[in-house]
Amino acid sequence: MAGGKEIRTKIASFQNTKKITKAMEMVAASKMRKAQDRMRAARPYSEKIRRLAANLAAATLSDYRHPFLAKSQSSQDAAKAKRIGLILVTTDKGLCGGLNTNILRMALNAMRDWETAGASEIRVTSIGNKGLGFMQRLGAKVVSEATHLGDTPHLEKLIGPVKVMIDAVQAGELDVVYIAYTRFINTMKQEPVVEQLLPLTGERLGTPEGHWDYLYEPEARVVIDDLLIRYVEALIYQGVAENMASEQSARMVAMKSATDNAGTVIKELQLVYNKARQAAITKEISEIVGGAAAIAG
Repeated sequence: MAGGKEIRTKIASFQNTKKITKAMEMVAASKMRKAQDRMRAARPYSEKIRRLAANLAAATLSDYRHPFLAKSQSSQDAAKAKRIGLILVTTDKGLCGGLNTNILRMALNAMRDWETAGASEIRVTSIGNKGLGFMQRLGAKVVSEATHLGDTPHLEKLIGPVKVMIDAVQAGELDVVYIAYTRFINTMKQEPVVEQLLPLTGERLGTPEGHWDYLYEPEARVVIDDLLIRYVEALIYQGVAENMASEQSARMVAMKSATDNAGTVIKELQLVYNKARQAAITKEISEIVGGAAAIAG
């Protein structure tokens, strides 16, 4: 059995760890509320621009077809695409449970499925350090990256890396682009998803509310080009905001679990220490009694 001093050292070490994980849990809880507020605040804008894009796409169906809009593309057509882009959203930091592991596993399985289906090229844009490191170790073709985003998503930091993918689609270099991120469900549940981003399908745009017609200034092409780029940027911003809310929720839960586990280990070590101390005292008493008996004899 370990000595009392060694056990006390272990107990002190776990107590320090418990203080750290408790502090990280409280910080994550504070950041989680702010991240959720930002995520929910972005949803009305995303929904409004989605409806506008759906109305414009339907209104100009016969006049102008933007390269971002699918030509009656089915999910099977997208699965057979030869040149594929993937925007991978992960966190910059760890200590958030299985959040990054789950989305990286899903992205890796999707890439293997695309290669099995005959994809000739897969380009990756990585948002977040964890995804960037994983893709580099994997040997994937990383064409752009965005890291060190902090706790608040800033669109100006995302536009540059994402524009690489957007330009590739407009130039006809990519057939389809997917986005992989972790969708926030609630504090205890986050769902990894891989969704088709471009071309925009009817499922993504939704059904237009009635029949709309517009007067364009200066012309339809310029307005629609600008609008759809803003729409794609809004989708990516929303995905990053969802991922950040998921990150703080997962980190809070993970740190709470670590704090609870540290408390359990401390109790077990204290029990072992008490037993060791009791055994040492019993041994000393036995030695004293034995010595007294020897002297008396």
